[in-house]
Amino acid sequence: MPIDSKLPVAVVTGASSGIGRSTAAQLIALGWQVIGVGRDPRRCAEAVEQLGAAARDGGTFTMLRGDFTLMSEVRRVAGEIAALTSRVDVLINNAGGVRDRRIVTDEGTEATFAANHLAPFLLTRELLPSLRASGGRVIAVSSSAHRISTEPDWDDLQSLNNFDTTMAYARAKLANILFTRELDRREADAGITAQAMHPGVVASNFASHGNAGMQAHMAAADTVSPDEPARTLVWLATSDEGGRAGGRYFHNEAEETPAALAQDDAAAARLWIESEKVLAGLGF
Repeated sequence: MPIDSKLPVAVVTGASSGIGRSTAAQLIALGWQVIGVGRDPRRCAEAVEQLGAAARDGGTFTMLRGDFTLMSEVRRVAGEIAALTSRVDVLINNAGGVRDRRIVTDEGTEATFAANHLAPFLLTRELLPSLRASGGRVIAVSSSAHRISTEPDWDDLQSLNNFDTTMAYARAKLANILFTRELDRREADAGITAQAMHPGVVASNFASHGNAGMQAHMAAADTVSPDEPARTLVWLATSDEGGRAGGRYFHNEAEETPAALAQDDAAAARLWIESEKVLAGLGF
């Protein structure tokens, strides 16, 4: 679908289902041009059918496919986005998830860390020229799970040597907030605003690759529809409040105070440097 340079553009990762698909639908209904990214071919096709049919008032939907556990795929998708548009008004880093065990990708990264932190870090870095062109916003879907995280292990940032499924996810969600703070600090002068949010416990396929404990927790939890966190994401993408004073953390259209570890600006700055080192080691 051609991108009109006169209309706002949003990139939504994890747009093939759940929160991402609902967020894309709500933005399309407001007349936004949405570039979605998804992994599963069947769900991507369903999203194209559903969201394409709902497009109106200038709103459009374009779906790209990529496996965000692999940085080569992230870079390819970033290049495809750049070929479609020279401006990105909003980047919503929503894709992520949990794993039931330690999985090392073909690139040598740990899958939970790769999908939840390295992928949004690299995608954002690759799209910075397009975000600067529009004074864009970057929104990270984090989690209240960051509150149980211990401090990052700078000698084993990806938990490759000491892996626990729950802690690996919690540290990745902590990384989302630290990355948001440092991104906002670095790019505020370029007009970019970065925010993070907690979606709540959402009825989705989020835990489909999680361990038995995580799946039981999700099954027993008082879940909300994906539409609820999607409303907060759209609010952060479009409201005056979402574009004011970046580096903050939200839930249900209200600012919350994250855990003390998530407010550590020295850790945020170091995480950026260490993430660059990991990517450089992979050739990115």
